Amino acid sequence: MIGILKKRFHENMTRHPDVNWETIETILNSHPEALEILRKMEESGGEPDTIGQDKETGKIIFCDCSKETPAGRRSLCYDDEALQKRKKNPPAGSALTQARQMGVELLTETLYYRLQELGEFDTKTSSWIATPEKIRKLGGALFCEHRYDTTFTFHNSADSYYSVRGWRGYFCV
Repeated sequence: MIGILKKRFHENMTRHPDVNWETIETILNSHPEALEILRKMEESGGEPDTIGQDKETGKIIFCDCSKETPAGRRSLCYDDEALQKRKKNPPAGSALTQARQMGVELLTETLYYRLQELGEFDTKTSSWIATPEKIRKLGGALFCEHRYDTTFTFHNSADSYYSVRGWRGYFCV
């Protein structure tokens, strides 16, 4: 996993100009649980990479950087509450549960827009993002995509699912 991450880090330097590989490797070697999370992200098609440091905590942010939302994480409703309410043609699972099982969080809207500043992602797919509780209590959920050289945030009912909508995750270490 270290070799994959190192190669991706050096091939995509514009994603993390404020971080050097030696720092990343030191952190990963001292946090084996982070390597396990990154392995799960990689195996499901996320192509994880660092997108820099959290300015408040100083922690390194790792994020799914696959061009499109990971193929292994599509056709899911937003969360288990939505999954349980969907009686007809339910999907195989939910984005929030998959993310938690992997040890990551869904991207926030702020992180999604930050990712789009580093390249073009989700030009043919879309990704569920962390949804404010007020919206979720009303049955909705948010997702983002990048079209027409613009990043958009949309809403849908949380129990909806589409073959081109999945989720992107992140975690800090």
